[in-house]
Amino acid sequence: MARGEDEDTVMGEAGSHAHPPVTSGYHLNGRSDPWLAPPLLGQSVRLPLPVQQGSSRAPGDGTDQGAPPNEPSPPKSLPKSIDSGEGTADSEKQDSLVEENSDWSDEDYTARTGLPLASLPSGLCYDVQMRYHCEVRPTSDVHPEDPRRIYYIYKELCRAGLVDDPESSRPLVSRPLKRIDARNATEEEISLVHTPDHYAFVESTKDMSDEQLIALEHTRDSIYFNKLTFASSLLSVGGAIETCLAVATRKVKNAIAVIRPPGHHAEHDKTMGFCLFNNVSVAARVCQQELGESCRKILVLDWDVHHGNGIQKAFYDDPNVLYVSLHVYQEGKFYPGGDEGDWDHCGTGPGLGRNVNIPWPSQGMGDGDYMYAFQQVVMPIAQEFDPDLVIIASGFDAAAGDELGGCFVTPSCYAHMTHMLMTLANGKVAVCLEGGYNFRSISKSALAVTKTLMGDPPDRLHSTSPSEAATATVRRVMMIQSRYWSCMYPKGPQETGLWTERLHDVIRGYQAKELYDNYKLTSLYIYRTGISKSFENQVLATPNYHQTTPLLVVFHDPPEIMGLPHPVTNKLEAHNCWMADVMKDYIGWAVGKGYAVIDVNIPKHVTVNPVSHKYEDEDENRPTATEELAGYLWDNYIEPNEATDIIFMGIGNAFYGIANLLINRDTLYKRVNGVISFVAENPVRAIASHTQVWLSRWYKDNSLVFVSRAHGVWNNVDSGRNKKPSKRYGNLIQSPKEGLSEMLMHHKSDVYEWISERVDVHDSDETEEERPASHSPKKEAPAG
Repeated sequence: MARGEDEDTVMGEAGSHAHPPVTSGYHLNGRSDPWLAPPLLGQSVRLPLPVQQGSSRAPGDGTDQGAPPNEPSPPKSLPKSIDSGEGTADSEKQDSLVEENSDWSDEDYTARTGLPLASLPSGLCYDVQMRYHCEVRPTSDVHPEDPRRIYYIYKELCRAGLVDDPESSRPLVSRPLKRIDARNATEEEISLVHTPDHYAFVESTKDMSDEQLIALEHTRDSIYFNKLTFASSLLSVGGAIETCLAVATRKVKNAIAVIRPPGHHAEHDKTMGFCLFNNVSVAARVCQQELGESCRKILVLDWDVHHGNGIQKAFYDDPNVLYVSLHVYQEGKFYPGGDEGDWDHCGTGPGLGRNVNIPWPSQGMGDGDYMYAFQQVVMPIAQEFDPDLVIIASGFDAAAGDELGGCFVTPSCYAHMTHMLMTLANGKVAVCLEGGYNFRSISKSALAVTKTLMGDPPDRLHSTSPSEAATATVRRVMMIQSRYWSCMYPKGPQETGLWTERLHDVIRGYQAKELYDNYKLTSLYIYRTGISKSFENQVLATPNYHQTTPLLVVFHDPPEIMGLPHPVTNKLEAHNCWMADVMKDYIGWAVGKGYAVIDVNIPKHVTVNPVSHKYEDEDENRPTATEELAGYLWDNYIEPNEATDIIFMGIGNAFYGIANLLINRDTLYKRVNGVISFVAENPVRAIASHTQVWLSRWYKDNSLVFVSRAHGVWNNVDSGRNKKPSKRYGNLIQSPKEGLSEMLMHHKSDVYEWISERVDVHDSDETEEERPASHSPKKEAPAG
């Protein structure tokens, strides 16, 4: 018997004692049912003609009897039958809104009486026997997939007065949930998704000893067994089937199945993740098989915090089942792991585009994130797909309070998502329970979903703004799915033959030509193979880089591409794109002063052949490659030359290479006369050394670090918690600008003046010891 069974009183069938008997009814599960609504096609009524000008009476409503005094008589041109009430077939035609040659059909201008769909009850499937699946020998550590999960949900629905049950609170709602009986799924039904061997394996557990069942747990992925596991699993699948069939055939308006064990991880030949049979997948296949064209296209929406790998595999090549999953992914580290839950798994063969994964990069996602995903991706694609039935694989482990999920979705958000899905498939929505392991969270969430199904409006949301991580994920999914759905933007070229060179390579080639034409900068040869592949044609230098002259060494991120996209298609077009390359102004100024220049561009992506047309993130090894390149240039081109002054300048994340040089080259400070850095969104790099304890002070005295006004480093300063940032960060200057290009433009004169002062001071001194302390490199630790 399942743990906590003493908390149960036997939950009776939904009684009909609160309703008057009827002589004839409609049937659900083979029994007469007085709760079901009359046939949907009720008596039809003709829509009236519009009121004639100057008359408060609609023409064609009979005679003039009862008309107000001084009411003008109807126009004489109206047929006699309309004015007198004498009707014929021809006159009825003229009385209609639809003229003889109209494109409107009869269904377009007739109205059904009443609200037949609204009068249908919502359904509930629950059976206490599904709690019999439990651990053979429970320990003090309660297993997350606890049998009490479904009991607490059912109890919450009873307490809200939604179920006609002896334990329910009174008074009940006017139309309680209609009970849908769970039944044992047949082997034939389960075999629509699972292999015969898989079915035979689960069935074999009913005859195993306790020792064998305990041993079996250690050979399987996150699942336990007992002698009644097989029986509970059959009921869980059967409950999902009956729930979906009842909704699809309009025996109920919509329904929720409070069932376990869950199923969305179960694959065709494998039990895993607390799941034995894939409840939702089997139910969808049965509906397609039994109902044919009336239930051909099915949307399965999975908001469980874990990716439903089993559902995805069951329908990966099926064009008639759209599977959409919102789940924590964490680069494939979150359960069930692997890359199958990533955004680029979109289906295969005829099912290409029918698989939509929205993989959250981390836990901690909340209402605003899920609502944004629904509004931008889920609902537009679902509406374009136009399903005949919606099945929600409803895990509540993304709910606030669930420690396994670690997310913060509230009951109100679950209600809003349900409400949106109810606009699809004429409201045919079946909710089937999956995960969720905090009793309070799953109970409150399930209650909110059920009340929404029954017609209550969702409660207000208090947090609707998506996080930056969610926005980036959703926008990336939209770009990928735009290949398969006309409603998704932005769209990229479809043909692989259209892709040639990556633009950042084209731009650098253009820069190299322009810098050569104007300032005679040419490429420096990079010998080491590991570097040359990454930074071919990325290091340029003036011919005098090795001579006795001041040397400006610039490490910078690629120039920014600014564009105004098309307001509808979001496409970037050449005539509305610009390259923000302010660095050429700095190079031009330095060359004009007679200085030598080494310009180092640090690409964010290393192009490989053949050129991929996939979206690429910044290379993970970019910092390491930058550090290696900086070391190579220092050892081979900078340190051996005869430059009188060396000024380092780092723009954006490319400063990483300079920072490591300063820390790891013990004698570098003897040659370097100053360091300039521009920081927008990247971290402010600290320069400190355990062996050279004076290095931070030297860096503070010999640096200019311009930091965006919006950078987080200023939070502590503005709040008064730390009015003087650590000297390890250098001489910080808060820029009034935010972006790198704007900052470079705004501070040009400051940089020019600062470099000139340092170089001029050095040139006027006869020896290094005579330099002013604030302008000269320190060979020894400064006093104090």
